[in-house]
Amino acid sequence: MTKSLNAIAQKLMEPGKGILAADESEGTIAKRFAKINLPNSLDLRRDYREMLFRSTEAMTSYISGVILTEETLEQHAADGTAFRAILADADVIPGIKVDRGAFPMPGDSGEKITEGLDGLRQRLTRYAELGAGFAKWRAVITINDVAPTRNNIRANAHALARYAILCQEAGIVPVVEPEVVGDGDPGNHSMERCAAVTGDVLENTFKELRLAGVDLGGMLLKPNMVLPGINSRERPSVEDVARRTVAVLREHVPAAVPGIAFLSGGQTDEEATSHLSAMNQISGKPWPLTFSYGRALQNVALRTWAGRRENFPQAQVAFTHRARMNSLAALGTWTGELDRAA
Repeated sequence: MTKSLNAIAQKLMEPGKGILAADESEGTIAKRFAKINLPNSLDLRRDYREMLFRSTEAMTSYISGVILTEETLEQHAADGTAFRAILADADVIPGIKVDRGAFPMPGDSGEKITEGLDGLRQRLTRYAELGAGFAKWRAVITINDVAPTRNNIRANAHALARYAILCQEAGIVPVVEPEVVGDGDPGNHSMERCAAVTGDVLENTFKELRLAGVDLGGMLLKPNMVLPGINSRERPSVEDVARRTVAVLREHVPAAVPGIAFLSGGQTDEEATSHLSAMNQISGKPWPLTFSYGRALQNVALRTWAGRRENFPQAQVAFTHRARMNSLAALGTWTGELDRAA
């Protein structure tokens, strides 16, 4: 089991490839559709994801895995082809989001706790039967004048560990996502505070993973980058973000972890790409770094598609471009000039 889990993790971290996060909940995708005046219908959700998954060059050359929702894992394209079959043809590993969302933590700290452990063992068995090779669970950590509390960090770390060991029991690689979100109180969410909180969260997460008996060689980490809050006046350089993020990871992430795939966390498309590329230009890291982006891969493609199947070719060109740029970033060879020229 250990060997097969590590093999899946290594394939997800194949050089120059990354993970497409296409696991938007119905509520989240409704908000994205609303921005381009589209209703949130089953057929439109299907068409949108079909457009992404049938972007042949992007999927075969730059994407190693796709995080799906329960709906999408069992969904079929308009011609009746299962999405799982489309991904298999592109040699892309299907993954599955298994948490049930983040809910208010008891108390007055404005924090959240992720739920979904009840019945997870049975659900994972089913997902494995459907071909899921990896899974994702997102913990949400808030920064404000009283948060994060020790209780919230420990509770989310414990849930991540329980999720991870259940995944490995089912033969599924757990992607562990403890996200320090960027929309906290701007007066408290400095880059310095983000670095300290991110380090604390990672330290507690790996402590719980070890206590639970999780095989670190059969998992992946999906963390936030070290950034000031999105409403902060701080404007760090790309190099500073890269340096601070790598420093925190070196201090708190064991070398046994096969790889790190970052979330984009509210960054613009180019910011997410440039920060990743700069991190990959820093030498001496014990693990490869790549992307596990949602919005930062899909933004332009979503607007170009605009709910019309006849726009598939143009939208696929836009998606392929962003996938290629992030592939270059995963290799540390991206430049803004290359991006704009392409």
